[in-house]
Amino acid sequence: MTRYHLRYQVLPGRDPGPLADFCAAHGVEEVVLMTGAEELHAGHPVGDGEDLWFETVRAARDALSARGVQVSLNPWVTVGHADRGRVQDLGFAPLVSPAGETSTAAASLACPVWRDWLAAHYGRFAGLGFRVMWLEDDFRFHNHAPLTWGGGFEPEMLARFHRLAGEEPTREELVAAITAPGEPHPWRALLQRTWREAQLEVVTLVRRAVAGRARLGLMSSGLGVASAEGRSWGALFDLVEAHRPHFAPYGDAPGRRLAYSIAMLELQRPLRPAGVEVAPEVENWTHTEWSKSDTQTWSEMVAAHLSGADALLLDVFPFVTGDPGRYPRVGRMLTRSRPALDATVTGALETFGVGVPWWEDAAARVHGDGTLGGLVADPLRAAEFLLPYGIPVRAGVAPVTALFGATAWAVPDPAELLRGGVLLDGAAAAILTERGYGELLGVSVTEVVARETTSPRPYAVERVRDGGALLSVNVQAAVARLTAADDAEVWTDVLTPRGEHWGAGRVAHVNALGGRVLTMAACAPELLGRCDDGRLLAQAAVRWLGGPPPVAGEAVPGPPDGGSPPVPGEPDNRWSPAPDGGLPLVSGGPYLMPQYARVGGRWRLAVVNGSADPAAPVVTGVPAGAGLRATLLEPLAEPREVTARRDGDRVLIDAEVPHRGYLIMEGCVHGDAARRGSGA
Repeated sequence: MTRYHLRYQVLPGRDPGPLADFCAAHGVEEVVLMTGAEELHAGHPVGDGEDLWFETVRAARDALSARGVQVSLNPWVTVGHADRGRVQDLGFAPLVSPAGETSTAAASLACPVWRDWLAAHYGRFAGLGFRVMWLEDDFRFHNHAPLTWGGGFEPEMLARFHRLAGEEPTREELVAAITAPGEPHPWRALLQRTWREAQLEVVTLVRRAVAGRARLGLMSSGLGVASAEGRSWGALFDLVEAHRPHFAPYGDAPGRRLAYSIAMLELQRPLRPAGVEVAPEVENWTHTEWSKSDTQTWSEMVAAHLSGADALLLDVFPFVTGDPGRYPRVGRMLTRSRPALDATVTGALETFGVGVPWWEDAAARVHGDGTLGGLVADPLRAAEFLLPYGIPVRAGVAPVTALFGATAWAVPDPAELLRGGVLLDGAAAAILTERGYGELLGVSVTEVVARETTSPRPYAVERVRDGGALLSVNVQAAVARLTAADDAEVWTDVLTPRGEHWGAGRVAHVNALGGRVLTMAACAPELLGRCDDGRLLAQAAVRWLGGPPPVAGEAVPGPPDGGSPPVPGEPDNRWSPAPDGGLPLVSGGPYLMPQYARVGGRWRLAVVNGSADPAAPVVTGVPAGAGLRATLLEPLAEPREVTARRDGDRVLIDAEVPHRGYLIMEGCVHGDAARRGSGA
């Protein structure tokens, strides 16, 4: 069943009884109490301030427990989120940014005074008895406004680095070295190790402080920036037992932004070992319907359930409300959402799709650009290109893998990756070429040209060779100038505004290892203007990349004409170990975004409509076999079964999926159907 965990701040001096009543009325299983959050943050609580919050949460815990509601605790600060005019005077060593700015409120993870405070604070509150005590997402080095980038360059942390390195560079020398272009300086890995060890030491102290009285949970944010900090997810999950992944925007966003949410949930899923509880945070700021619609909240909760969430951690009340009775709409939203959420409780699942790889040490290998931000290799970019074009994704390397941007620096063995099917953007192709693997790509990258470079022949459009359709590359920040090898096939050409040839746009190649590579000149394909031709090209690329190994004399197929697969018989391709060997691809409207998975011995395709207009999905590559069933989930409504019918290699739906609605298709894989047919 759906497990609602309400993240809620009980105000000092207020009766917690109405909160307990709300939970009983709307099936809220757990309340995660907040202390000293946002507007009520007066600095790290000590003395009378800490006593006040201690008594406040004690009263709330007693009232909730008496009504059968579980209680967890979320102190709002560890290091400290942002200064916002606050000044701490507790003797904590402050964070210092790479630019030398000093925080007035946030503490260094190397500070022994702050460490003692944090362990004592968590230990004291653990004595009240909570199911989980959460480390807030300010437990990090980056993102502590108003510091540039964040902290980690304070004298106390640099002293730890100096002992490890056996050298004593200044802050300015260290920053210049770790962010310099070219081969990473050894100091970068040593600084990341310094940060990692400091962070793990603190988690260990907090774990000891709460051991035997509460589980310890951790919120996380972006993988790319965590890599820049040198974070070790395995070591952290040896110490924490619950995970609160960030995945949702704070306020209203276009439905197509669900691509970000789906990808964030999928890419964080492999980080967790079995047994770690996951409760994605459905975020909202300032926590009212003025910030985020019920429809968006509903769609994000469904996305979290489809990803295998154990519970939903909800930010739906203002932190300064003190009375849930003032917001009856929240209760109605939770009650109306439950039928769809109960229908999508997932548990264990195995996802399939184009692989989106990521390595936690990626930032240690990236060639810098002079800034800390330049060390971030963002794995989300490939997913955000593929999902809106109806192409499912999965975390990690797969038979077909999409590798974009700086992540290419992190591939441990590019030759092994290039034995399969690989979709590259121009930046990744340039990096793999620099790493010595250019001959396996089928293209030479002569240069990467920035948009604002003064040139008499700027790039403007991409023209498909078969049919002549035009797509825009006019606002791409950078495009790689590609020249195709003699045995490669050019699908598109990049042209200037006057129609002059500028370079190859998309190039398909079967390399000497038997792998298939398709390279796009665009260096940020996820930011290309979307269109039907773009979807045709993207889906054709995935079909071709997942095709069978080439035979002697086989010609590399060109782009699609009107949407036909470029190889006869596809998409019945080599998507092993996906259910039934096929990969469903979705069309029928813009931003129909799929998740493909095996759940409980059956395959499941979930398609969400990220467009404001309703659409009837058309799916190719649906596994054959018995038991095809389709369910329509409309926002805040009861699920209803709809008709799914086969038309050749397509499945059509006799219903339209509304904005942020989901179509759930399920069926047996061949093996399961055969066993059922034989009575097994």
